[in-house]
Amino acid sequence: MNRDISLIRNFSIIAHIDHGKSTLADRMLEVTGTIEKRKMKEQVLDSMELERERGITIKMQPVRMEQEYHGQKYILNLIDTPGHIDFSYEVSRALKAVEGSILLVDATQGVQAQTLTTLQMAKDSGLVIIPVLSKIDSPLARVDEVKMEVALLLDINPDSVLTVSGKTGEGVSSLLEKIIEKIPAPKKGEKQEDTGCSLVFDFEYDNHRGVIVYIRVMEGSFKKGDQLIFAVSNERFNSLETGIFSPEEKPVEALNAGEIGYIVTGIKKPGIASVGDTITFFKKPMKALPGYQNPKPVVWASVYPESQDDFPLLKQALARLKLSDSSFSFEEESSGSLGRGFRCGFLGMLHLEIITERLTREFSLDLIVTIPSITYKVLLKGGKEQIIYSPHLFPEDGLIVKVFEPWINLKVITSSEYINPLMPFLYDHEAVIKETNNFGDNRSSIDLEMPLRELMRSFFDDLKSVTSGYSSISYEISDYKEADVVRMDIAVADEIIPAFSRVVSRRKVNEEAKAQVEKLKEVIPRQQFAFKIQARALGRIISSESVSAYRKDVLMHGSKVVGGGDVSRKKKLLEKQKKGKKRLQSNAKINISHDVFLKMIRGGNSK
Repeated sequence: MNRDISLIRNFSIIAHIDHGKSTLADRMLEVTGTIEKRKMKEQVLDSMELERERGITIKMQPVRMEQEYHGQKYILNLIDTPGHIDFSYEVSRALKAVEGSILLVDATQGVQAQTLTTLQMAKDSGLVIIPVLSKIDSPLARVDEVKMEVALLLDINPDSVLTVSGKTGEGVSSLLEKIIEKIPAPKKGEKQEDTGCSLVFDFEYDNHRGVIVYIRVMEGSFKKGDQLIFAVSNERFNSLETGIFSPEEKPVEALNAGEIGYIVTGIKKPGIASVGDTITFFKKPMKALPGYQNPKPVVWASVYPESQDDFPLLKQALARLKLSDSSFSFEEESSGSLGRGFRCGFLGMLHLEIITERLTREFSLDLIVTIPSITYKVLLKGGKEQIIYSPHLFPEDGLIVKVFEPWINLKVITSSEYINPLMPFLYDHEAVIKETNNFGDNRSSIDLEMPLRELMRSFFDDLKSVTSGYSSISYEISDYKEADVVRMDIAVADEIIPAFSRVVSRRKVNEEAKAQVEKLKEVIPRQQFAFKIQARALGRIISSESVSAYRKDVLMHGSKVVGGGDVSRKKKLLEKQKKGKKRLQSNAKINISHDVFLKMIRGGNSK
């Protein structure tokens, strides 16, 4: 059945993390009757256990609702998007598939840095913006103040900013009406017979049905049995099913222009489907749509199975996750102490944490994850340039002419009273302040540049500490700039552990070395022999700590205690034990447990 395209509204919700986006989506589903009240649960669109546990959206999720307005039944297609900056690529893809967006701002917190970033993305996509305040039922809500912040941001009348409560449902019906009134219907394409095109904005993999692509139909109509083709990968397939999300998958006869839904492809080969690709008809293909830019990883970490027997399972698990999250990459590597594993690229620290957590939960894998690092460009003596993804491969200081590292443009929004305490903190992180502006009532925004390396040095946690939690950040990757950094290795019992190698600022190498050695001494178990933990850089030992042996002197032969008599008998036995420990120490090889690696990696950026 062809649906009237003028009765379709496609939109997303953009917001800072924890501003009530998922709760508002729940109320919309309830008010429109998409889900019966008795079947409602919190965060209904967050299907992953991990999303529910953490209370954050990790993966975008489309849903179709129907709402009656002035006697007409309208189709409302919502694409729920993540709020954390690491998942901004998910947001950018969703925005390409819709005509409008709700800008949701928490009435208790006001405009945050990530709000500005996602708002700019929506503006760049030419979307109609509907400003909305959430959590107006909270006793901490500052409705009038935050309305003014949003009004100044969008250059609109404060009275045009809508207010809702996702908790009580207040204002949700009015918001749905405003979506129908303000967001334009999808544009009609040029009518062509027996053809069409649709944008792939996401996909998932099913063991039985293969790749299921999430599409926005731009032109034409797609139904079960159509002979289709991916424009970029040039892979041909027959449509096994077409359907919509309500919010579970629901088969429909056809997906028409302007609609959002899914197509089951039956393709089980990896690497065929990709976000941004165009699906069109095999016999009468249309020109490929512009699509998306491929995301570039900004954080790298090596992932190894705790048992090398699990290496094939880890490889399979990464390939499976890649099918549902195209924004991370991986390639095989090996380490002398850790065996075979994978070097993985992520969009940020939370992205890394989520992927490794999913590997552990969904595939029951015990993993060792190295300290995250970034990409460096190194100019060596002799004119050769190298791209370094892993700290333990960073060249020795004497071989280097210049090092270049990625910088970021960073925006911090905080209360004005914290500006002065922030300055030494930002200086410590090598930040260059570009501009400071007043932002709303007693709030300021700081625009600055700094090395990406410093963002990973516990920047966000320490920022929250300095500002008592009243701050938010957003950032984007900028250019490469010259860096004054060196490689620092950690040796345990004279054996360098590649997983603990780091690239650090030359001026902080002594501080970093001391911190890492002391941290490792705290968490590593003692052995039957004494050994040293050393931090090495610039061709010398920077910091060193000794770990004493267990004191377990045995004064007995078999079951007979060496008691009375000449003291020389005791000394003789202790000397024999001492020689045994010395012999053990000379052949020492310490197995560092998974738990020690985890404690070092989690606490490795604390200084």
